[in-house]
Amino acid sequence: MMIEALIAVALIGSLVVLASPDRYAAQLALAISLIPVAGSLWMYSAFDGAGNALLGGDIAFETGPITWVEVGDYALQWHMGLDGVSMPLVVLTTVLTTLAILSAWTPIDERQSQFYGLMLLMQGSLIGVFAALDFFVWFVFWEAVLVPMYFLIGVWGGPRRKYAAIKFFVYTNVASLVMFIGFIALVFSLDVTTFGLPEITAALEGTGPTPLATAAFFAMFAGFAVKVPIVPVHTWLPDAHVEAPTPVSVMLAGVLLKMGTYALLRFNFTMLPEVAIEYAPFIVALAVLSVIYGALLALAQRDLKRIVAYSSISSMGYVLLGLVAYTVHGVGGATFQMVSHGLISGLMFMTVGVIYNATHTRMVTDMSGLADKMPVTVGVFVAAAFGYMGLPLMSGFAAEYFVFVGSFQSDTLPNHGMALATAIAMFGIVVVAGYLLFAMQRTMFGPFELETDYEIVPAPVRDVTPLLVLLGLVILLGIAPDLIYEMIRDAVSPVLENGGDL
Repeated sequence: MMIEALIAVALIGSLVVLASPDRYAAQLALAISLIPVAGSLWMYSAFDGAGNALLGGDIAFETGPITWVEVGDYALQWHMGLDGVSMPLVVLTTVLTTLAILSAWTPIDERQSQFYGLMLLMQGSLIGVFAALDFFVWFVFWEAVLVPMYFLIGVWGGPRRKYAAIKFFVYTNVASLVMFIGFIALVFSLDVTTFGLPEITAALEGTGPTPLATAAFFAMFAGFAVKVPIVPVHTWLPDAHVEAPTPVSVMLAGVLLKMGTYALLRFNFTMLPEVAIEYAPFIVALAVLSVIYGALLALAQRDLKRIVAYSSISSMGYVLLGLVAYTVHGVGGATFQMVSHGLISGLMFMTVGVIYNATHTRMVTDMSGLADKMPVTVGVFVAAAFGYMGLPLMSGFAAEYFVFVGSFQSDTLPNHGMALATAIAMFGIVVVAGYLLFAMQRTMFGPFELETDYEIVPAPVRDVTPLLVLLGLVILLGIAPDLIYEMIRDAVSPVLENGGDL
């Protein structure tokens, strides 16, 4: 019942915080969020799962399946559990939520009870997304995440917050509907009596790229592609990031985007591998397009938040490339990249937020020479940028190395097509280096200038602490990737067997 305990603490805690006075909300929310952190770290230390939860592997911390309602011929069941894919993402969720709450103490100065209550509500829903093994339970948590995110952007966001919140909600909600229709149509064609994901996966084994399976695959792919996001359904993301307050951007880039890639791995690439392999050229093209186009869009930006937002699109392209490679390091590296990008993007957004709190601008052209005024913050920003560029001994390097090795080794495309696609995608690193180095050179170094005429002082300890914690985790996973990569490989290996000898 550990998973249920984590969810219950977050959901009940959200109600407690919502009912508390504003002056106590931040401290109360931080204290409550630390309980899931401690619980998830204990679960990580005690993790004994083996294999993949959807493919007959041992499921850690399993509850159920317990039938709680019957709809026609189908039983809806409460079924929760973790494997080597979901366990790291649960830990990522709990850690980032706590750090995001801590980083909100400076910028959030109104309606604090509602803000922190919604943050905890989002935490509980995200844990449910990564732990649910019944489709309807999973879908309830999947949709529940939209509610707090919509209000967090729409109430506490920037000048165009209502537009960004509505655009986010419409894009993701329509995408969920398309995905839902595709999956349900597929399930109704099977001889199953539950919506359990392991049972559905077993029933689909050997289905092949039939017309219905292909249609369902692309309906689900379209729905999840919006959440990732993948080019060309990415346009909601920059608007949401720019208007969202910094702690919400941390959660959006750090965890919510991983909902899409996690679902792609679970539903598309695990349940329907034959279809994924059949249409691999199309998927690879989208992956490479996302990497290069996202990086080029970032190169053209002058708003630090937009730069990091478009960087996320590029980074998620690497995840898609690794998934379609269908090799141990490809799929394993893609899963590792989910965690690594969650940490690095969260660190980048958090650092930009600290800089904005001091300068009241995010425009690259409005400031320079911040290194002398904010040495610790600038040092963290430089380290995070190099982590994004794949500096050795940081998690970004390990993730990209695994993805590139796995993609180069892949036979998904004939005539060394995957090697060529990987080589093109690697050019994205050059573009990433270009825009990040330009942004750093322009804003952090040189003579001090600031268009907004604010007096710059070093960031307070409470703002710097979450930065240093995240940077430490990025370095830790870069030095010792097997802290999570070993369990990831164990969980993705059955997916490769399910997909063929690749």
